[in-house]
Amino acid sequence: MTMIAALYVKKDGAYYGLPDVDPWDQERDARQYDGPWPVVAHPPCQRWGKMWAGSPSVIAKTGERKIKGNDGGCFAAALASVRKWGGVLEHPWGSHAWPHFGLTTPARNGWWIMADFMGGWTCCVEQGRYGHYARKPTLLYAYGCDLPTLDWGESEPRIPQWAIDRYGLQRAKRIGELSFQGGGTDSAPRIGTPEPFRELLLTMARSVTKDRLAA
Repeated sequence: MTMIAALYVKKDGAYYGLPDVDPWDQERDARQYDGPWPVVAHPPCQRWGKMWAGSPSVIAKTGERKIKGNDGGCFAAALASVRKWGGVLEHPWGSHAWPHFGLTTPARNGWWIMADFMGGWTCCVEQGRYGHYARKPTLLYAYGCDLPTLDWGESEPRIPQWAIDRYGLQRAKRIGELSFQGGGTDSAPRIGTPEPFRELLLTMARSVTKDRLAA
């Protein structure tokens, strides 16, 4: 099997213990990755998401707002790795990194489109269709690999009944389904990669061939 480098992954998480995967957690600092394997990249998204400035409650309490895109260069390094070594990068739907780095935002309900003029492709797919407890729409950027037909589509929010009973349907939708499970923005259920989705990304990365990469 082709060895795959899994970048920006949780220590002892879904990418650990696999014979053909070289996992790079925070301690290894995936910004330093320099090949030679194709990659699956999960760069941190906190400073690129809809709450890039921080939690509203924390901002109200401290008056401190984070800087949009201030991720220490992680996304830029991940994108460069995918373009150099081939593979796939994932980020949440609505990520400000897409327009910031000049990537075309695909349709919410799926299908691959050209992401740039460098040979990259992008689409949106829900991780909920691959085992996640919530819909979790996810942007993919692929380079030098196969572009499989995915289980595309936009599903209804998976709001637990207790949340609807407590807040009402419309407010519960505004709060968001991810808020009702997982216990925090960095909890394992929320940010973890379901095994079927992990295998999808690894399969894409394994399809990279040198002739597909820029010289």
